[in-house]
Amino acid sequence: MAMVASSGTNDSIQNMVIIGSGPAGYTAAIYAARANLSPLLITGFQRGGMPGGQLMTTTQVENFPGFPDGILGPDLMDRMKAQAERWGTRLVEADADRLDLQQRPFLVEADGDVFRTHSLILALGARANRLGIATEARFWAKGISACAICDGATPQFRGQPLAVVGGGDSACEEAAYLTRYSSEVHLVVRRHELRASRAMVDRVLANPGITVHWNRQLVACHGEAWLESITLQHSQDPEQREKLSVQGVFYAIGHTPNTELLKGQLGLDDGGYVELPCPGAPNTTIEGVYAAGDVADRRWRQAITAGGSGCQAALAAERWLTESNLARLMARSQPEPAAAVLPQQQEAATAASFDPAAAWQKGSYSLRRLYHESDKPLLVVYTSPGCGPCHVLKPQLRRVIQELDGQVMGVEIDIEVEQEIAQQAGVRGTPTTQLFWRKALVQQWQGVRQRSEFHRSIANLLDHGT
Repeated sequence: MAMVASSGTNDSIQNMVIIGSGPAGYTAAIYAARANLSPLLITGFQRGGMPGGQLMTTTQVENFPGFPDGILGPDLMDRMKAQAERWGTRLVEADADRLDLQQRPFLVEADGDVFRTHSLILALGARANRLGIATEARFWAKGISACAICDGATPQFRGQPLAVVGGGDSACEEAAYLTRYSSEVHLVVRRHELRASRAMVDRVLANPGITVHWNRQLVACHGEAWLESITLQHSQDPEQREKLSVQGVFYAIGHTPNTELLKGQLGLDDGGYVELPCPGAPNTTIEGVYAAGDVADRRWRQAITAGGSGCQAALAAERWLTESNLARLMARSQPEPAAAVLPQQQEAATAASFDPAAAWQKGSYSLRRLYHESDKPLLVVYTSPGCGPCHVLKPQLRRVIQELDGQVMGVEIDIEVEQEIAQQAGVRGTPTTQLFWRKALVQQWQGVRQRSEFHRSIANLLDHGT
């Protein structure tokens, strides 16, 4: 894996920096790397989403060409990432913290490192919206979620009535997905019709596990320690209200472009999307800066259109670098790069396969053995199949364990397979990470965190016992 470590100011000038790692960012990287431009890609980490973009929170992607039976969103992004790396893309797994588009070369700061670049491709994507109702913060992660794929399989939601808010493809997909676990799914639609694709509409309306509530809006959530019910209001008649008993609400209500870093530096439209002066071209209002994907697309917002715009941006940047006599091409030692490396699924350990010295294992058998027998700190991550954040986090945890050189052990628990373990652990969503030492729970994290945060907590435990 081609990684770039943070080490202060980087004195070399990059041909191209790409910010964002969804279909647009990775496609741009593939084209630029094959052109021997050795692009640097800043994946993003927490701000505005996660590495891999919105497909990391999608189950089956059935409309991406080349996969006739569909492909899981995280698996598709794993393939794009591996292809970009195979051709020489260098990754910085961090958020872009600051841009300066007024100087040349352009300046990009990420994780304490400063990069200068002749060209820049903005593939920043968009993030899921929230409703902003009064009790939203209180019940966030305690019944309210923006990712059914991540959290739908958790014990608190199994066999319970659930609700999805939205009327597009994402809402329909999440409602259908949740019928695997829920006793009933309520789809709350603000309008009198669904905005989803015809195939999705047909699928939802034919599903007996889904009840559609037309012309309704979510206006309140109720409960004690966990969400217990919601109030719906008629979109045209505020006096019409009804209460639904549900244990979970999943938002699928659109997205906002991640353009905070660009304000005051680049042309944005009234919705915050990057302005493209020439429709159909990736050029922004600054020469040498290009935009691709959802950050500039307020209409289509599809994986395939994002990928196509990433291709356009890379080709336009390559042409501009060449015409401006700025490109410095990488010399390849071999004309054909080594085969791409894809993440491999690990099998759960059994009594026969358990290795007490293995730094990373899977399953409840390993957890029980290490919990009772190991004198080292134990890092346990609870995951679910298709969970994009889990895809992001697991490699980070593995790297932490490698960096600590055998001083800590790691175990992965699939909550769909190990439901009882997840329930005993009080898991309310994935990924959940717990740090144990001497049979005591020392710390717990919900969601994705920076690798340094885990490293620091474990190092403090090893040094001071706290």
